Formats: sequence, C-alpha cells, structure tokens
Amino acid sequence: MVAAVVIAKECVPGRVKTRLNPPLSLEQAAEVAAASLADTVDVITSLPFTRRILAYAGENAPVSADWEVLPQTSGTLDLRLGDVFDAVGEPMVLIGMDTPQVSARHLVPLLRGWPDDADSVFGPALDGGFWALGMREPDGDLIRGVPMSQDFTGRAQLARLRTAGHRVRMLPELDDVDTVDDALRIAAEAPRTRFAAALRGALGEIGAVEIPVTA
Repeated sequence: MVAAVVIAKECVPGRVKTRLNPPLSLEQAAEVAAASLADTVDVITSLPFTRRILAYAGENAPVSADWEVLPQTSGTLDLRLGDVFDAVGEPMVLIGMDTPQVSARHLVPLLRGWPDDADSVFGPALDGGFWALGMREPDGDLIRGVPMSQDFTGRAQLARLRTAGHRVRMLPELDDVDTVDDALRIAAEAPRTRFAAALRGALGEIGAVEIPVTA
C-alpha cells in the first residue's frame, strides 16, 4: 500500500513559474503551470495508489472527488514538506507539479506496493533538487532543516536519509520546469501532454520558436 501526494500551489499569475517571464507573460506562465499540474494529477489518478492526496496552497483545488485535499501549512518549503509527511502517516511518495513528463515507468518500484528493499525512495532532478521523495515510515524531521531550492538540495536530502540509516531506492532522474529552456526540453520529450500544448499555444501567441519533438 502506497499513498501518492502531489504538492502544488494555486496557479495564479505572478505567483507561479515567474522565471518563464519573459518571454511568456505572467498569465501565460500560470496557464503552463496549471497544465503541468493537470498532467501530474492525471498520471497519479491512473496509477494504483491506495490514496491520492493534493497538498495544496490556494483555493479551488483542481482535483476530482476521489482525491483528498490537504491544505499546506505555512513556513519555508522544508517545514511544509515535513508537515505533509507527518500528516499522511503511511507509506507515501510525494511528487511535485513541475515534471509533467512523469509517467508510470518512472514510478515502477511503487506500483505493486512498497518495495521490500527500501526505507525511502528518491527521484533526483537535473537541477540538483528532487522531483520525488517517499518514505515507508514518513518522518517530517528527515526533511526539516534541509536547504531547499538550491543546486545541492537533492544531495543534502539524500544524505539526510542515508545518515538516518535508510536504504534508498533511486528513481530515474528527471528534468523539471524552471526556465523556458527547461520547458522546451520537457515539451519535446512529452509532446502529447497538456503542458506541451499549453506551451505551444503560448509560444504561438508571441511568435516564438516552435518546440522540437524528440519523442
């Protein structure tokens, strides 16, 4: 049994994906962010997790009734993540909203229940952070105090887990959306996603380059 948690915030212009502006407007950046979140929710909905939880900062959570909505607490990201892990209380994996290309193949170790050979799972991101973090026995204290949004965040979090004696099962490394270059790479990798469609539409509106398709 594994619970899946998607952590996200309301996609309000000027509050999400601001590094896409320019060339995108703040409104376009928010639309792209909303599409990325929708893709992530769709994938988690399609997979055999025992619970689906949106840890959400904002109003009008964009999930169906079979999802639980867990309001995020206040404070820095490490504190908020720690509180999410403490609130769930069963084997869980947390996934961000910035990897719209995520699919079942990236989460294979968790699709038949928690793996016997792991205390935690960790999905590194190309920018030095992480896109997924899971624990068999969730403990927010293993996250609190880890510096977030740094190019060494992933290494620091992984070291925290291993120092605590965790056997860590690694998930594939993924790119996540921070800049326009990131967005172009991810849209080319996953051209059929809502994210790619939203990005194509935004770029078309401003007469920018087309997305090269690699998959």
